[in-house]
Amino acid sequence: MDKLKNTFEEKALPKAAEIKEFIKANADHVLGSYNVDSVFSGMKGMIGLITETSLLDAEEGIRFRGYSIPELREKLPRLEGTEEALPEGLFYLMLVGELPTYEDMWEVGSNWTKRAVVPKHVYDVIDAFPIATHPMTQFSAAIMAMQTESEFAAAYRKGVNKKDYWYYTFEDSMNLIARLPRVAAYIYRRTYKGGVHIEPNPKLDWAANFAHMLGFGDNEGFKELMRLYMVIHADHEGGNVSAHTTHLVGSALSDPYLAFSAAMNGLAGPLHGLANQEVIRWVLDLQADLGGGKPSKQQIEEYINKTINEGKVVPGYGHAVLRKTDPRFTAQMEFAKKHMPTDELVNIVWDVYDVAPTILGNYKKIKNPWPNVDAHSGALLVHYGMKEYDFYTVLFGVSRALGVLASLIWDRVLGLPLERPKSVTIDWLKANIAKAKASS
Repeated sequence: MDKLKNTFEEKALPKAAEIKEFIKANADHVLGSYNVDSVFSGMKGMIGLITETSLLDAEEGIRFRGYSIPELREKLPRLEGTEEALPEGLFYLMLVGELPTYEDMWEVGSNWTKRAVVPKHVYDVIDAFPIATHPMTQFSAAIMAMQTESEFAAAYRKGVNKKDYWYYTFEDSMNLIARLPRVAAYIYRRTYKGGVHIEPNPKLDWAANFAHMLGFGDNEGFKELMRLYMVIHADHEGGNVSAHTTHLVGSALSDPYLAFSAAMNGLAGPLHGLANQEVIRWVLDLQADLGGGKPSKQQIEEYINKTINEGKVVPGYGHAVLRKTDPRFTAQMEFAKKHMPTDELVNIVWDVYDVAPTILGNYKKIKNPWPNVDAHSGALLVHYGMKEYDFYTVLFGVSRALGVLASLIWDRVLGLPLERPKSVTIDWLKANIAKAKASS
């Protein structure tokens, strides 16, 4: 260990222990309309953002423009002969605030099809990475490479009027959403399928065309799963890492490419979107450690306790806001019961769901023992043959673009300012508390 690292360790570790004790002693000390605990706990529950596209309630779950996920699956337009609502319709709802007609939904899809051409240099950037590079790294870099096409950046350079910022943000966002499936599929085929790529089919809807370019075009079940997946992963209020990052970076008037690439770097974290690949790995490790096949619920209980006692988390369980089963988990469960009710891996996921909340609820440090969206998605993808777990977060990212970019367009039309929350030092907090005590 070098000298600087040693010096830092000597200073930092005692300071970290001191801060823990400080929080414990002063958590309820009020700072304005919030307290010390709020500052140190990731600002959870502190209202500091306006996000029109969706709202998350701890008990009720996510609502997109006031509509729950079951309501969206019922009310959003779908293609004849299909069962799942289309993400094109959800994007229209999030952007406009009204349920689309079939024609509205179709116009969005046609618009994206016209915009879906990806510049060659973007593929060159992807191809410059070693094949073993994580797909999310390739994805984020590819989005940055597309920034050369930013209409917002070009207009800003020419001195566009502030009232027109939203117009160019809209253009960039639509172009980006249109091209993301092509880029993501290219990364998948390059990384896992020997670089044998599949040209888009402009006759297909956005999600089905994505499935086609990935190599699952002959599987109607996978197309339906992509429609559902793209809808339920699209947005989750503005405070989650990827949505907040888009808003934060965009508030500096960075164009949508820069803002969304930054958001994808946040989505790639294990405490956010990367959790979906960790869930399926955990389930498969469970199965392997217990000798293969379908374990009993008693064996699952023991494995969950073993995971916790080893100081690890049970991936896919818990949520920063939700205090009940994630409605997105429920939507996937309903899909699975219809399309793959006897799938062994899916049934293991259901058995974990039967026992995990009770076990996790007995641990005082676990505030939410219920499953989130990541607890189910991997098993569905594996069923259809997509076993490349490192790619799952890219799917999440393609979907998340719908919500965060719709929000970014609203940020610009509303003229929301540069985000700049106040930060203070520990010494400032100590002085504030001492002053309050002295005057009481």
